[in-house]
Amino acid sequence: MKKLIKSSKWARRIKWSILTGTILIFAVIVCANYAVRHTAKAFIYQNIDSIPQNKAGLLLGTSKLLRSGLPNQYFQNRIQATVDLYKAGKIEVVVISGDNSRKGYNEPEDMKSELMLRGIPEDKIYLDYAGFRTLDSVVRIEKIFGQKSFTIISQKFHNQRAIYIAHAKGLQVVGYNAEDVNAYSGFKTQLREKFARVKLFLDLWTGKNPKFLGEPVIIQ
Repeated sequence: MKKLIKSSKWARRIKWSILTGTILIFAVIVCANYAVRHTAKAFIYQNIDSIPQNKAGLLLGTSKLLRSGLPNQYFQNRIQATVDLYKAGKIEVVVISGDNSRKGYNEPEDMKSELMLRGIPEDKIYLDYAGFRTLDSVVRIEKIFGQKSFTIISQKFHNQRAIYIAHAKGLQVVGYNAEDVNAYSGFKTQLREKFARVKLFLDLWTGKNPKFLGEPVIIQ
């Protein structure tokens, strides 16, 4: 009988621990999400006519194709947003920051090719092959490319996080929102974003730095 009572008490403790942990995790996610959205709100632009002009646009990389082999709409929409900014005279050059960590996968080169096909001259495009994470991309455009004020180009949810990082690093940035994808296609991405925002605060708190830096690149 005593063993049953003791076992029951342990079961209740485990249940309360799980419940408490779940509530805590949920609260942290909600707070992180609110802080990022609130901070970025005044620096996010949908209207190309109202966005301030900057010398450089930071185009955040993503894969050209999905795992299924189908076109990645995040990719296509970011390309179009960048072309629109350039043709409207809102940016003069584009720094493409993305992943090139494995053979046969090159986000910056893929994006460069698409931009050139749509009319942006090659000499107006700079490539950052070590933009493995959003934090890396934001820090490297200052440390490597010398830009303290620039326009971030991605979907709204991504721009919000990038802007928060940039402001935490003392940079002056705005974000131009590329068109998003539909809710069904973007569900997994949106879910990952919630946890990415929590990790953002851990990275800033621990002073996380980019995986690589390197020699400066002069933007003409």
